[in-house]
Amino acid sequence: MSFIEKIIGSLDDKREWKAMEARAKALPSEYHNAYKAIQKYMWTAGGLTDWKDMSRIFGGILDLFEEGAAAGRKITDLTGEDVGSFCEELVKDAKTWKDKYRAKLNDTIK
Repeated sequence: MSFIEKIIGSLDDKREWKAMEARAKALPSEYHNAYKAIQKYMWTAGGLTDWKDMSRIFGGILDLFEEGAAAGRKITDLTGEDVGSFCEELVKDAKTWKDKYRAKLNDTIK
């Protein structure tokens, strides 16, 4: 991976991200607003570090929201009342900044 790709990501990743953002914009407004709020929470509290994890998680949320919107369901019917717990469940197996710093600390002490 080149220096530029490390900083801005690969072009394929950027295209995929833009496509996901376009899908989010096409959702009904309440779903779009919920998606953006979840996205903000994930960036802040989730601490995702890997593009594959991000793509899988955000793509899965979009799939869920698209199906829910088509069926006329409420957002909390899909996520549950505690949306934070819903988000934490999604990232439980993903690498986070906390994991990265924990490994770095352990390597430093060794």
